Amino acid sequence: MYVPGWPGLKPGYFFGVPSTNGLPFPLNAQNKTYFYVARSGIYHLVRALGFQNGDTVLMPDYHSGVEVWAVRAAGARVRYYHINRNMEPDLDELRQLSRSNPRALFLIHYLGWPQPMKELMALCRERDMILIEDCALALLSEVDGQPLGSFGDYAIFCLYKTLPVPNGGLLVQNKTVLPALSSMNLKRCDWVSVVGRSAELMVEWMRGRSEPVGNALAWAKRAGGRALTALGVNRLPVGDISPDFRSPGYDVTKLNIGMSPLCMAMMTRFDYEAIRHKRRRNYSLMQEMLASRVPLGRKELPPGVCPLFFPLLVPDKRAAARALRERGVAAVELWNYGFPEAKGEEGRDARFLRDHVLELPIHQDVTPSQVEYVADQVLSLGLNF
Repeated sequence: MYVPGWPGLKPGYFFGVPSTNGLPFPLNAQNKTYFYVARSGIYHLVRALGFQNGDTVLMPDYHSGVEVWAVRAAGARVRYYHINRNMEPDLDELRQLSRSNPRALFLIHYLGWPQPMKELMALCRERDMILIEDCALALLSEVDGQPLGSFGDYAIFCLYKTLPVPNGGLLVQNKTVLPALSSMNLKRCDWVSVVGRSAELMVEWMRGRSEPVGNALAWAKRAGGRALTALGVNRLPVGDISPDFRSPGYDVTKLNIGMSPLCMAMMTRFDYEAIRHKRRRNYSLMQEMLASRVPLGRKELPPGVCPLFFPLLVPDKRAAARALRERGVAAVELWNYGFPEAKGEEGRDARFLRDHVLELPIHQDVTPSQVEYVADQVLSLGLNF
C-alpha cells in the first residue's frame, strides 16, 4: 500500500462545477493578495510596512527558516523567542522581549493548533506591536468559531500545504490596508512550473489508488523532468527548503510572481467542510491507535482545529522516515533545520522538536484503511519514543 504525504490532484477537479457553498476564510477575505508562494507575501508585507534595519520582528526559534529569510530579505531585524515542547511561546519571555519596543510579533500556528490568541493580542495592544499570523500550517482552522488568521493585523497562508493546488500563497490584510500591497502588479507564473507540479500531484493521487500505475507514471514524470533540465528549462519550485537558502526559490527577484489562474479556478471546486471533516476523522483514528506513543502536549483535537498532519515523536527521525517510506508511507521530516543564523539562539525545546517530530499523513485523500495501515507500520517497526 502507498500512502501519499500530501493530497493529490484528481482529474475531476479540472472539470468540476464550482461549489455553491461559498468560499471559507481566508479565501473570502475582503483585502487579500495571492502569490506564487507564501514567502513572497511575507517579504512584500514587511517591505510595505516600511521596516528599516533597526526595526525588529519577534520570531519563534522553532520555524522552517523560509519565513525568517523573507523577513530579513525585506530589511527587518529579527529577534527570537523560545517555543516550548507543546509548541507554544513562553508568554513571560515574550513580555520581557517586548520591552525592547519591537515593531511586530510574528507567530506561527503549528500543525493547525491555535496559539493563545487572547494573551498575544493583549500583549500587542499593550506594546503597540503589529501582529502577524503565520497560518501556513493552519488553513481552515478556527478557535471559538473565529478562523485563525483573522485575529492579527495581517496573516499569511500557504494554500498548497492543505489543498491539492500546484502553488499558492495568500496574504490577508485584516486591519490597516497598505496601498503598496493593494496595487501590486504581479507577474504571471510560467506554465511549465504549473504543469510540472500539477503532474506531480496527479501522480501522487494515482499512486494512492493504484501503486503500480502510479509508479509507472512517476517514472515517466521524472524522465520528463530530467529532459527539461537537460534542455535548460527552469522551473520555479514551491516547497523547497535548502540548508543554505540559496536555491532558486530564495531569489528576491522571483518573489513578484502571482498564483496561477489554474489554482484560482480549482479553489472554487473543493468541498472545504469535507476536507476539514476527513482530516479530523483521520487524526482521531490515528490518535486512537497510537495514543500511548504521542507524548506531545497537543494530543487532543479541540473543536475547530483542522490538523495538517499527525505528529509522531521518534528517537531517530531520519531512520524512522526511511523505514516508513520503504513500506509505502510518505512520512515527512518536519523542519530538520531553521534559518542558519538562528541556530545559536535556538532553545532546547526547539532543538528537541527538530530532532524528533515526524509527520504522518492524515490529509483528506487518506482513507480509514490507509490510516490503519500507517498505524500498523508504526507499531510493527516499534517507532515509540
